[in-house]
Amino acid sequence: METTAPVPKLLLQLISSAFQRCRLSEDLCRLSVLLDQSTNNDPPITCISIADTGIGCNLEEFQILRCPREFNGAKIWDGLLSVKTTCFTDDEVYYYHINLDEYIANKRLKRQPSQAKNGAKFSGTEVSLTVFGSMDVLVAPIIGFFQKVFPSVLHNVTMDLMVKQGDSPGNQTQYVFAVNADKTPCFTASNLERLKSGLEDYVLRHGNCLDTMCDYCFSDREHLKAGSGTLCQEDKHKRVGGTMEVVIVISDLLETTQHCSRSCDGKTEVLYFDNFSPSPVPHLALSALKKIDWKNYGLILANVNDQDGHVFLEWENFPSYVQIQISLHWYHNQYPARQKNGPGISFLKKGMKNALDNLKAKHEGFLLSSHARKICSYVPDLARSIAGLIFSSTDLDFQGDCLSVLGFQTQKVERDTVEDYIQRKIVTVIGMNERKPQKDQEAAPFLFFDGESETSFFEDEEVEGEYYSSSLE
Repeated sequence: METTAPVPKLLLQLISSAFQRCRLSEDLCRLSVLLDQSTNNDPPITCISIADTGIGCNLEEFQILRCPREFNGAKIWDGLLSVKTTCFTDDEVYYYHINLDEYIANKRLKRQPSQAKNGAKFSGTEVSLTVFGSMDVLVAPIIGFFQKVFPSVLHNVTMDLMVKQGDSPGNQTQYVFAVNADKTPCFTASNLERLKSGLEDYVLRHGNCLDTMCDYCFSDREHLKAGSGTLCQEDKHKRVGGTMEVVIVISDLLETTQHCSRSCDGKTEVLYFDNFSPSPVPHLALSALKKIDWKNYGLILANVNDQDGHVFLEWENFPSYVQIQISLHWYHNQYPARQKNGPGISFLKKGMKNALDNLKAKHEGFLLSSHARKICSYVPDLARSIAGLIFSSTDLDFQGDCLSVLGFQTQKVERDTVEDYIQRKIVTVIGMNERKPQKDQEAAPFLFFDGESETSFFEDEEVEGEYYSSSLE
């Protein structure tokens, strides 16, 4: 079987449905995938089991699945899914056989004898199928799926993949993706908060290829700059509405990153999730990414590299020590959704703009447009001149009045402190004015306000001047 064959696609669809059931559970869940290949057959026969402890399945989710029995003239599976499922409130475990090769609805699903739970309280689903051919082409897609989804959108699921070839323990391999309860948001966290936390972990662990944060590239997660945006689309007639969530994470890499095998190459990876599962970036999203006014955020888009839905953005004149990651998540307001509609270009653009504006608002002097950065290049000299006028004066009353306007209550303050404060204030006003709509932009009437204390100055967030002087130019 090739990776483009129907079986790997079907397998990922089934795992995606299992994620959905775990997501809707209020408890910690486990999702296990077992690939058990017999070595006594030619071609090999692989038995696959996908089991989860989430809520019981809704049989409607199997109605949209299709997978032919043959591919390229060879039989690839028997076309039959075996499903066991139950909810907490059920008294029985229900068994079904689903023939995906059957298009007549009443013949597609056949109920089998159920099994009593004898008072036990549990929920979960197990889907089994048998395929013909080597399971080698199935392992990589599953691991890649887990690496992207964990912990990007789900934090209440522990996942594992068991690969068996024969009965010998030496031929068994297990891959575990476990929840770290100390570093993940609680169950009450919003989907957007989980997506943000997950993308930060994804960045720190180089695409979840590492168990912990890469010490070569990052000192701690506090150095990450994150912005997020959300946009809702209401239900209309028979069209099911949905929600678009966007998270952008930008980080500075340490000087020691040259020793890391996965150091930044100036490209931005775009992750796309459809209903809480990793998905190729759709063409409408690609169009939206190309239409964004990146120059308004100090970025020049050079190219959009689409590798079968795996998308990277390439920038012009991009600093080698800065890394950008983008995650887009679209999900329907109802589950399961009978109609799999997605967001339009303008909707995607608006969601991206919300995240970029949020990032810009949270970090002063960051992601400024080329015009604003040009103005900021004169700020250090202007601040130095103003501070020089104040401290070169021999009129102590004049100095006191100036320092009072700046918010300092004493004349015992260093010139460098005042100069830095003036510079910060000017950059703040430039950033505030740039965030206004173009028609509303105007010169700020005041830079400084009476009554600000020296304490408030030191509590302000530090402006990282390198971003408006050299980074992202």
